[in-house]
Amino acid sequence: QLHLVESGGGLVQAGGSLRLSCTASGAGHFPTHAVSWWRQAPGKELELVAAAGWTGEETKYADSVKGRFTIARDNTKNTVYLQMNSLKPEDTAVYYCAAGPAHYPTGYQSHYDSWGQGTQVTVSS
Repeated sequence: QLHLVESGGGLVQAGGSLRLSCTASGAGHFPTHAVSWWRQAPGKELELVAAAGWTGEETKYADSVKGRFTIARDNTKNTVYLQMNSLKPEDTAVYYCAAGPAHYPTGYQSHYDSWGQGTQVTVSS
């Protein structure tokens, strides 16, 4: 398993941007893992935001963030990013990164066996 640490969360006004980062360390081999970002708003279930396969070329997005968020990875730095533009108050949540041994992006929580501790994103109106 990998040890994942997120950073980059914070408070931003609606329409603004944030970039989240998640850096991996540990016994797993990050470059061969699929990576993903999930979020959980208060009182709501955990939902997939974006996922990327091991090369970063195959990606998957929630409909609610398509065209606004971009997932990218740098395997030389064992890091995955989530660029979030045109943020909305409904994007407010704790954001988690996750990695799993599948090579391709999936929307199933069970396919990811390493999870970060989460970072808070708050979008004010």
